Amino acid sequence: MNELVLDQIDRRILNLLQQDSSISNVVLADQVGLSPPACLRRVNRLRETGVIYAEVALLDPKKVGYQLNIIVEVELERDRPDLYNQFRRKVLDASEVTQCYQVTGEVDFILIVVVPDMQAYEAFIQRVLYTEANMRKFRSLISLHRDKFETAVVV
Repeated sequence: MNELVLDQIDRRILNLLQQDSSISNVVLADQVGLSPPACLRRVNRLRETGVIYAEVALLDPKKVGYQLNIIVEVELERDRPDLYNQFRRKVLDASEVTQCYQVTGEVDFILIVVVPDMQAYEAFIQRVLYTEANMRKFRSLISLHRDKFETAVVV
């Protein structure tokens, strides 16, 4: 498969869209120095090739009642791909898990869990973690402050 080559204009388009994906095509085209049709063709190509794979609204969790960000380190008992995939499917189905990383080192997975309160976190633990037969242990790190949260990848 050929890798998509991004030129400077593509990169400017991507950086601007990551700042505000609701920007109109006319404004975007003006900011990158293209005609609106040429700009739209580039944006559509970036979507079609999967460079832009989603366009979403980012919410302030606290303003919608989600007060706790919890980092959960998970260590599984047995190191087998089928058991890892079973665990992965379980956490991907859990709406409280906003990010899931399989990692190297002392733990197997890092989860970012966002919940309204400790009761909701306890319910998550009971439903997802304690029912995992391959669970060795997990550790919860409760965030006191979220000092930086970025979704942009500067290109």
